[in-house]
Amino acid sequence: MNMIQRIQEAKEFISSKTNQTYQFGLILGSGLGDLADKVENKVTIKYDEVPHFPVSTVEGHAGQLVLGTLAGKQVIAMQGRFHFYEGYSQQDVTFPVRVMKALGVETVLVTNAAGGMNADFHAGDLMLITDHINMTGSNPLIGPNFAELGPRFPDMSTAYTPELVEVAKRVAADQGVTVQQGVYAGISGPTYMTPAELIMLRNMGGDAIGMSTVPEVIVARHAGMKVLGITCITDMAIGEALEPLTHEQVVEVANRTKPIFMNLVQGILKEV
Repeated sequence: MNMIQRIQEAKEFISSKTNQTYQFGLILGSGLGDLADKVENKVTIKYDEVPHFPVSTVEGHAGQLVLGTLAGKQVIAMQGRFHFYEGYSQQDVTFPVRVMKALGVETVLVTNAAGGMNADFHAGDLMLITDHINMTGSNPLIGPNFAELGPRFPDMSTAYTPELVEVAKRVAADQGVTVQQGVYAGISGPTYMTPAELIMLRNMGGDAIGMSTVPEVIVARHAGMKVLGITCITDMAIGEALEPLTHEQVVEVANRTKPIFMNLVQGILKEV
């Protein structure tokens, strides 16, 4: 069964649970999944029910789709995502983005928790992603290309839609929220980086570092979707002063930032 057929089966299953059309896709990262609880008139579908979906195995990821209305917009929210380090291929990791597109989604808002490599950042900051560096060692578009899904060689000059970044900045200012902007360096994980690796990535232009997002954004852009990325800086990843880090610490900081983050996302949805 090829990619097109798998997408169609997943689409048909989800469509059988709801008669709505959807405008926006939300991919909610570590500690940020509670935003899906704000969705109204919702239909919830566990990942393991959807044909060909992987299953999320990471603590802090609920592992379900939540479909309904948020801030007046019809959304499909991924309450938890999949990661390359879980052993899935990048094609598997990004399969839900393909299904979102098949269901009519044209704009994806992707969130994550990440370490801050920019010394001007602080734990708890929110960063609007303006670009990324793919350091995962792979790419979800490797392999056969189906022209109906997107071009063989997609342009990535504006991977993160500049107009959406401007909307997010305006909404943040209206809410009195200070947001950073920067480049997200995506790695495979699951190890956190060594001091030398962090210094290298900062010197390459990275402002934040995490283990997700890049594959999903590549596929979203391949499919012609608009993308907004928001990072919660959960720890400082400064190579010269690196301290031990656990996933529990990451989730704890993400949880503290959650109310500001949720208000910002809902404000952005109202404006787009």
